[in-house]
Amino acid sequence: MVEAWYMDESQEDQRAPHRLHPNRAVSLEQLRLLGVTYRKLDADNYETDPCLKEIRKAENYSWMDIITIHKDKLPNYEEKIKTFYEEHLHLDDEIRYILDGSGYFDVRDKDDKWIRISMEKGDMITLPAGIYHRFTLDENNYVKAMRLFVGEPVWTAYNRPADDFPARKQYMKFLTEAQ
Repeated sequence: MVEAWYMDESQEDQRAPHRLHPNRAVSLEQLRLLGVTYRKLDADNYETDPCLKEIRKAENYSWMDIITIHKDKLPNYEEKIKTFYEEHLHLDDEIRYILDGSGYFDVRDKDDKWIRISMEKGDMITLPAGIYHRFTLDENNYVKAMRLFVGEPVWTAYNRPADDFPARKQYMKFLTEAQ
């Protein structure tokens, strides 16, 4: 089961957990109110998993690939890690399914505070278009993830500030209505 918490303000190693003391846990319901959805799937059988097949059909996730983030597997590893950790948004939902390894997605709450979401094997997350977020590996330095898209993939990340995009404005409206 996924675990999430409010982050401390430390600028030290981004791969560390960065929990507040005492810890301030964030529930799945709190994530849902931010538009973040979570599912637990059978990563050992992802190629034949009927649940994944049904999700892909229901959500129109017609395109997918698999990315391995590790210094020996990803070209331009150091550059990519820095890019993934830059605060940004996308104009489409970001869907990631962890097939092996682990890492963190950080998202902003309605008050602009960071929430860290610990992702591990079997976790699927959908971040809504327009949410500010970032990704980093954890201290294990390895993740293998499926990336899913509706239609052709769009890889463009818009670093903050990106408040003038319609996707951001729509997301802000969603936040106001979800409260």
